[in-house]
Amino acid sequence: MGQKIHPVGLRVGVIRGFDSNWYYGKKGYAAALLQDHRIREFIKMRTGLGIVSRVEIERAANRVKVNVFTSRPGAIIGRGGKGIDELSFILNKLVRQGDPTSMVQVNVTEVRQPELDAQLVAENIAAQLEKRVSHRRAMRQAMTRVTRMNGRGIKVLISGRLNGSEIARSEGDKLGKIPLHTIRADIDYGLAVAKTIYGTVGVKVWIYKGEVLPERRMREIAEGPREERRERRPRRDDGDRERRPFSRTRDENAPAQDQGAAPAVNPGGEA
Repeated sequence: MGQKIHPVGLRVGVIRGFDSNWYYGKKGYAAALLQDHRIREFIKMRTGLGIVSRVEIERAANRVKVNVFTSRPGAIIGRGGKGIDELSFILNKLVRQGDPTSMVQVNVTEVRQPELDAQLVAENIAAQLEKRVSHRRAMRQAMTRVTRMNGRGIKVLISGRLNGSEIARSEGDKLGKIPLHTIRADIDYGLAVAKTIYGTVGVKVWIYKGEVLPERRMREIAEGPREERRERRPRRDDGDRERRPFSRTRDENAPAQDQGAAPAVNPGGEA
């Protein structure tokens, strides 16, 4: 059986970047890592399912820059910017527990195509399961939206007590292709948990958006097809090139040889 690996982690450093961009030595690494986890957990808990795709964190000296990627910026910014001001105040209070001089800057970026974001799709399916929507219907709706937005492929896997059954099981569906072993393939992965009255149901989503080509190949595509190196020889008016007539006549200068006579052989063995 194939070993499972996170599709995003496999492609980090090749076609994907890091969600946390900073460097610490042995002294402050653990504290910064735990702080990043708490910031992401708080933002997820505050916004709810189906709103935040991912949170990128950058650190420079005592400044912490938090970039929130969301499908609904208005839900985070709030009316008149009150929501983002309150979020910045709470995050500053959280970060200053370790370093009193730290400052947090929150930026909100809109996700242009939420239908092709695996995390948002997984959370959307989980929200529907919590509202007692059929899991098959939720999966088919998500796959239809991805196809409509020109997605190359999608795979959905739901595990748990589906429809309240006493024995937990897993059900999945797939549309298009998902080349998980191709590192240059841009595959997004999302995981969400639906808290139903029967227990928790896990939702996994893989979305294939196409291949990320190397810079040289992208430059060739942008420049267009190359011109032919040499021009073809023009044809004649009748549409056919001049051909030499084929003749079986022997060369006039070659010595004639009698067909019935055998070739002379030297007694010494030389012809």
